[in-house]
Amino acid sequence: MEIRDPVHGSIQINDSEIQIIEHPFFQRLRNIKQLGFSEYVFPGATHTRYLHSIGVMNVATLVFNSLFKDQNSKEVQRLKESLRLGCLLHDIGHAPLSHSTESVMPMVSALKLPKQFVHKDRQATHEDYTIKSITDSSFTKSFKGVTSEFGVDPKAVAELVIGETHDEGYFTINGINYFPLLHQLVSSEMDCDRMDYLLRDSYFCGVSYGKFDLDWIIDNLKICTENQKAYLGISERAISTFDDFLLSRFHMFMMVYFHYRAVCLEQMLQRYFDSCKDEYAIPADIEAYLEHDDSYLYRVLKKSKNVWAQRISMNNIPKKILETFGSVHLNQMQDLEEYFKSQSIDYIKCSSTGRLSKYYSENSPQNNFPMKVMRESSLSKNHRTIKNIQEATDLFLKYSQSHAVNRIHCDFDELKPDQQKEVLKIIQA
Repeated sequence: MEIRDPVHGSIQINDSEIQIIEHPFFQRLRNIKQLGFSEYVFPGATHTRYLHSIGVMNVATLVFNSLFKDQNSKEVQRLKESLRLGCLLHDIGHAPLSHSTESVMPMVSALKLPKQFVHKDRQATHEDYTIKSITDSSFTKSFKGVTSEFGVDPKAVAELVIGETHDEGYFTINGINYFPLLHQLVSSEMDCDRMDYLLRDSYFCGVSYGKFDLDWIIDNLKICTENQKAYLGISERAISTFDDFLLSRFHMFMMVYFHYRAVCLEQMLQRYFDSCKDEYAIPADIEAYLEHDDSYLYRVLKKSKNVWAQRISMNNIPKKILETFGSVHLNQMQDLEEYFKSQSIDYIKCSSTGRLSKYYSENSPQNNFPMKVMRESSLSKNHRTIKNIQEATDLFLKYSQSHAVNRIHCDFDELKPDQQKEVLKIIQA
């Protein structure tokens, strides 16, 4: 089977994978947009999680083939197929409008996940629904073909998504544990997910911020082995391309993902959930979850008499009054908030925080699977040195602080004349 993709061109699907892609669980992603409310800003951004997921699988295949050149054993093919499916299904648990609806998900205990995937009770996330879908639902039966052909275990696929395995033997070949490497390709600083969505979102939004040299990056990815564990690495000569990749992502956050209209609509959706708790909730029943896509939620919003639901349906956001970047003008923001509170004026504050990298946090889970940089001798490829990525680029230091964008919205035109005058005085100070 072949799929034509505007970003990657022709994408090949194995016969044993067709039943997975055609299953209602995966087909649900056709009706979940990749960028949620962003289509109100970028009209072309109507692409879905469905095509993005297939694109991620395609990138994973290109990367794997580059890393495992001329290796075609049954064990290698099992790892390759497990990676393909981990990338294909990494988003299968996403709720309507992507991350915007996770606040109305149930407690994770209600999902009744296999015990190995639950450590404590908390509110469920889309990853929990991904695990449930893959390991314990009607969808699990669709793995029959890939299990028969490649020996794929659905639980191992779920483990690649979450980054924790109870069966290292499944991922071990000739004494080398490849789980860290494969998980990094599913979720890490330079994973196949980001390699696809930066190019895809840039294409459909009609912007150039997310473009980078995918081919050069893939050609320079390396397998770096330490203590019998394989990690994702990159050749030292491609560090500048890695920097470009990081900056492309940062610029996409600042110019696309943090656009004020989309962010404000998300805040308005949360207000709807808070003020109308009985109208919409994500079910714990994984089979009932099949019904919940963007269209389902939009129908709920259109039928609702709640003011926030109606305003979302009409794309009617309060006017943006003040916007600050980083720590500049935060005093104005504080003064404006204090004035609104003193006058009992309703307002929406939107705070968007973007980091260039997950590596900033000392407690980041990324530290369990650090990305490496490989330096090879021009005279002997057997002479190699390996170091962590933080030691090879100074971008981590330059962008060590979060870049926050804060905005305040209110219905300015509905304020009294004296209130409008005071607001203008504050923001023009």
